[in-house]
Amino acid sequence: MNHPKISIITPTFNSAKTLAVCLDSILKQSFTDFEVLIMDGLSTDNTLEIAKSYDDVRLIISSEKDNGIYDAMNKGITQSKGEWIYFMGSDDSLYEPTTIEQVLNNEALKKNDVVYGNVFSTRYGEKYDGLFTYLKLRHMNICHQSIFFRRVVFDKIGNFNLKYNSLADWDHNIRWFFSDRIAKEYIDQIIANYADGGYSSTYFDNAFKVDKNFLLLTKGLGKLPISELINCSSYSVTEAKKEKKYLKQVFAQFLRFGLRVCKKLGFSKK
Repeated sequence: MNHPKISIITPTFNSAKTLAVCLDSILKQSFTDFEVLIMDGLSTDNTLEIAKSYDDVRLIISSEKDNGIYDAMNKGITQSKGEWIYFMGSDDSLYEPTTIEQVLNNEALKKNDVVYGNVFSTRYGEKYDGLFTYLKLRHMNICHQSIFFRRVVFDKIGNFNLKYNSLADWDHNIRWFFSDRIAKEYIDQIIANYADGGYSSTYFDNAFKVDKNFLLLTKGLGKLPISELINCSSYSVTEAKKEKKYLKQVFAQFLRFGLRVCKKLGFSKK
């Protein structure tokens, strides 16, 4: 399989309890032109034995030391060959056997670089979380289990930032969502069963907490309301003072002053 339509990247580490359900949901799809890249971080349980028990040439297994889930996902991007890339947790499953077929038959794929839908979340007992806006993404993240990326996205905005140990996907989502170079569209379809309690929902990512508002401040000009940008700049100044990053502090102060002037003059975002 030289150039499959879609590459499904699944990081694993001691995933023996859940991997079979995940792989079954993929390999039973009505659409068959895909590859599955198992990016294992040297599991010590029988994760690899379970993966190898599937006699399917579309399943590609790699096991080596990595620096966490996002490092594994970045390695998967490098090794993948599909036109589209999808990231699936080893404890998640595709929502129904026709999920990929439905997505790939959607007209949205013809004109966009990113297409995202919903997941069914056990935390909320319903789908999560509909159409996102710039403002909504400031406060909530899009589950990577609901997103399909054309591989050119990673060429344009880069891979996952390994500085963030559990929320690099939120950082990545902000970068493509706010980018004018990335065409995106929401589709009202449940893509996956999302297993709440995974790494990103369990471990606090202080580095992302520190950087998020500055990222939104620099990406959100002309997109977020001025009041929200002022809030972002205020948080950025506070965090920059704590970090003793003076250039960042001066820049955030400068933007905050300018934004307050714009607000007084009655300017608003487009």
